[in-house]
Amino acid sequence: MTVLTRAASLTNYAEVARRVGLNPSQMLRRIDLPAAALTDPDLRIPAGKVGALLERTALESGCLTIGLQMAESRRISDFGAVSLLLTHQPTLRNVLNTTIEYLHVLNESLAMHIEDAGDLVIIREEIVSAPGRSARQATELAVGVLFRMFRALLGTHWKPYSVNFTHAAPPDLAVHKRLFGLKVAFNSEFSGIVCEARDLDRDNPAADPVMARYAKQFVEAMPGAARHSVTQEVRKTIYLLLPRGRATLEQVAAGLGANSRSLQRQLEEAQTSFSELLDSVRRDLAVRYMNNPSHSLTQIGEMLGFSHSSAFSRWYSAQFGNSPARDRRTRAKK
Repeated sequence: MTVLTRAASLTNYAEVARRVGLNPSQMLRRIDLPAAALTDPDLRIPAGKVGALLERTALESGCLTIGLQMAESRRISDFGAVSLLLTHQPTLRNVLNTTIEYLHVLNESLAMHIEDAGDLVIIREEIVSAPGRSARQATELAVGVLFRMFRALLGTHWKPYSVNFTHAAPPDLAVHKRLFGLKVAFNSEFSGIVCEARDLDRDNPAADPVMARYAKQFVEAMPGAARHSVTQEVRKTIYLLLPRGRATLEQVAAGLGANSRSLQRQLEEAQTSFSELLDSVRRDLAVRYMNNPSHSLTQIGEMLGFSHSSAFSRWYSAQFGNSPARDRRTRAKK
């Protein structure tokens, strides 16, 4: 199944590509994306190809902040019809929950979750990418866009505690400091934003309940507004629950508002199983984390949901035909 996103995800790509000395139309052709992706924001295009385009742009230009530079000029209106619904939510928490509810309309490859942690809230974001493919640029774009959206709604009241990324820091942090202007934590166990719980419950001064109802009716009448891929929804939920050791069938089913038996039946109808999807996500993330030498093997095991290093080592050896320690030594020699 091809995972899709709105071409609005490439808003400002042409400007950023030219800024780093590349021809945007030529870059799109190399990835086999249509030229219309730069002019028609509602065009549905493969999310994997968008991610590949951003990574290739970063590689060829030598600029590791392509995604973040694209996020700098994003506006709520770039969310298309959903933007009207978001603008009129009563609080930031409602904005976030609504964003999560309609992620399948905006970007099927993006997973998002709110985790309450006392006085703080952790907003996790994960890009469900192709196995072995870096998601650095797409992740920074997604986190940057969310940060900008909250800043637009709350203005100076929006002062998150930190912005976190699982990947390593780039050599130059100028763009990160310019956009976020606060503590940015790299090599973290999750990608996303940490803020005070009270920030999410601040009133949105632009909210209009009548307009919110109208916008909701309009969005739900749009083609593709209904969820249609249980496989993708399960994969996204696994991505979010793994680092917390909660990616079990029961927990994933609960997160999707179903029971485990019903979810198993749906996965069987989709000709897959929960264990197959769990291993698939773990393989993807294992390659991503192993490419970052700052993550210890113990940390990687924990981020993949293993409570013991020995269990992680056995699983890794079975999946990749080599121990994680040996793979880490091989990567270090390259």
